[in-house]
Amino acid sequence: MNFNTELFGRTPEGEEVSLYTLTSAKGLRARITNYGAILVSLEVPDRHGKLDDITLGFDNLDGYLGKHPYFGATVGRYANRIGNARFVLGGVEYKLAANNGPNHLHGGIKGFDKVVWKTLEATAAEDRAWVKLTYLSKDGEEGYPGNLRCTVTYTLTNDDELRLDYEAETDKKTVLNLTNHTYWNLRGQGSGEVLGHELLLHATRFTVVDKGLIPTGITASVVDTPLDFLSPRTLGARIRQLRNGYDHNFILSGPANTLKPCARVHEPTSGRILEIATTEPGVQLYTGNFLDGSIIGKGGKSYGKHAGFCLETQHYPDSPNKPNFPTTVLDPGKKFTSTTVHKFSAK
Repeated sequence: MNFNTELFGRTPEGEEVSLYTLTSAKGLRARITNYGAILVSLEVPDRHGKLDDITLGFDNLDGYLGKHPYFGATVGRYANRIGNARFVLGGVEYKLAANNGPNHLHGGIKGFDKVVWKTLEATAAEDRAWVKLTYLSKDGEEGYPGNLRCTVTYTLTNDDELRLDYEAETDKKTVLNLTNHTYWNLRGQGSGEVLGHELLLHATRFTVVDKGLIPTGITASVVDTPLDFLSPRTLGARIRQLRNGYDHNFILSGPANTLKPCARVHEPTSGRILEIATTEPGVQLYTGNFLDGSIIGKGGKSYGKHAGFCLETQHYPDSPNKPNFPTTVLDPGKKFTSTTVHKFSAK
């Protein structure tokens, strides 16, 4: 295993931004930047050993500094949506930015994806290489209470795994929901639609949402619906039965706060397989419904509708306003931890 550090560029304010390259003995190569704690690229071999970058994104920092749909980003303070951009905690109402219609999305105007994280570690051992990044979200930032110290550690292993470990602590009661927003295309970024990818999801239920994609508080069975991936099905098999594509939170089977199977994705052309395990209670499946070809990504590739899919391991949307959902409250003196593992293979 080895790692390399290079200058990725500077922000408009002059902050230096680094790019870290982690390489496994088997040739997997992950590139991470401390701007937004973003996964810039991940090169994985196909069944013939050919490496391709399987994540959507940009070749340089300028792309990430501009407007984009959270390519590869670490998302917070609260990933996904909070209804009416408000919540009540400890009897106090907190008002957030309404940046998704009347609702709050992915941490607001300047979420964790748009700040420079501090690098704590970037190194390699015999069996793994990792980079550990940290960010202090100050009390009142984007409307959230508490000084919140977050860390995310990207680890690439010789077992062909990319592991993400999150930790957070606060000095005031707050809410927290962290995820990674990578857009995957196992055939290779820029290679067209992902609707031929075969997905297995370890989820028997999902959270029902209203027209604004805010949960109603009701959960329902996926069986006999287009959301049934209990046996492998292509993403495109029933996508036309939905209004615009998949953008749904699935409730994962298995015990809370333990690493459990989440999903398995197989791309038949390349033979690549992605298996995800997580400690989180849910996962958001999103099929790049709002990509329209206007974004030019890596290698000059245009990203059209369904050019990538996301499997965002997370707590449920709008949990701060849904007391029947698993809590996203973090108290002072407590430590938030979360782990998601992506394992790659080919057949």
